[in-house]
Amino acid sequence: ISGGSRVNVVAEYASAEVDARAPTKDAADRLVAAMKALTPKTPGTTVTVVGGFGRPPLERSAHVVELYALARSVAAEMGHELAEGGTGGGSDGNFTAALGVPTLDGLGAVGDGAHAIDEHVDVDALAWRAALVAGLIVRLGAR
Repeated sequence: ISGGSRVNVVAEYASAEVDARAPTKDAADRLVAAMKALTPKTPGTTVTVVGGFGRPPLERSAHVVELYALARSVAAEMGHELAEGGTGGGSDGNFTAALGVPTLDGLGAVGDGAHAIDEHVDVDALAWRAALVAGLIVRLGAR
C-alpha cells in the first residue's frame, strides 16, 4: 500500500497491490469478480481495479491424483515416503495443468527456506530424488 506525501495530509492518490492465491480457477474467478466489484466508501473518491491472476491455479484433478499415486509407488519401492503437499506458489506446471496435462510440481530437490536468506538444498537427498523422477519416467513410458 502506498500513497500520500506527508503525515496528516489527505492523500491525492493511494494504491495497493494484492498478492492472492486460489486453489481452483473458479475460486480465482470469484476473487477477481469480488475485487472488481469494490466501491469507494468516501464520497468523491474512486476505486480502480486492474490486473488479475497471471498464472492459473494448479488444480488437484483426478489425473493429478493418479499421477501422484504412481510417483508415490515409485518412491515407496526405493524405501521413501513421498508426501503430498501444496504451497500456493506458482510454477510452469500451473500452465500445463490448466491445459489438462496431469502435472506434479515439487519433484526436484528437497530443501527449505525458499526465497529467503536461509534457503538451502538437502544434498544427501539429490540422488534419490533424481532416481524418483527417472523411475516415474520409466513407469509412464511403459504405459
